[in-house]
Amino acid sequence: MVEFLETTGVTAALRNLILDTKLYLYLISPYVQLSDRSKELLKEVDSVPGIKITFFCRKDGKISMDDLNFLQMKLQNVQVYEIKNLHAKCYLNENTAIITSMNLYQFSQENNREMGIKVEKNDGAVYDAIYKEIMSLDRSKEKIQFKAVSEKEEVQIKKSVQKENVLQKKQVSSDLGFCIRCGAKIALKPDKPLCSKCHSIWAKFSDPTYQENYCHVCGKESKLSVEKPVCYSCYKKLYK
Repeated sequence: MVEFLETTGVTAALRNLILDTKLYLYLISPYVQLSDRSKELLKEVDSVPGIKITFFCRKDGKISMDDLNFLQMKLQNVQVYEIKNLHAKCYLNENTAIITSMNLYQFSQENNREMGIKVEKNDGAVYDAIYKEIMSLDRSKEKIQFKAVSEKEEVQIKKSVQKENVLQKKQVSSDLGFCIRCGAKIALKPDKPLCSKCHSIWAKFSDPTYQENYCHVCGKESKLSVEKPVCYSCYKKLYK
């Protein structure tokens, strides 16, 4: 049976899928940020004898050191792999699969509106097709190079990250922005992310989705547009 799920339905179905796992669990999410509840669920299923838990995430997904420490040091049966250009979000065990818009990301689970479908194994053709695609991802995986750190090292890393975040927040909070086409310094106005010269050229076609070259906030090279002028990293800082 194929079942449509809305936001709360996706969260509930994913919880049940994890807890019902007896043999293998695949968690495919480009971006990973584990809530306390997600960690509790994974701890519970990790205690099942002989179980295999596999995470696939993006190479640039920037999993936190805390989450990596939890997955690879606090759990016994988890493997974490990087998949280049991963965009799919899919969760599967030996009986059920969920394909959804929702990342395994705390903010997404608590704030976003999501959709998905749940497929049971007895609906053979669809479940089998999902499983086959996951096996294809499995063959292309690259194991994350992760070095366990001591508590002292972890404290030092966190202090360094906190310092960097403070500097980044200062930059984001300033009035300085960048033209998303030429990179020139301009006033920080996400609704007007082009300098006057570039805007006059853009206005001839006025295509808000036309690909530009720089983030309006940090000025780094990025594929953005007038419609979406801020890179993902800066967007999180501005609108979190």
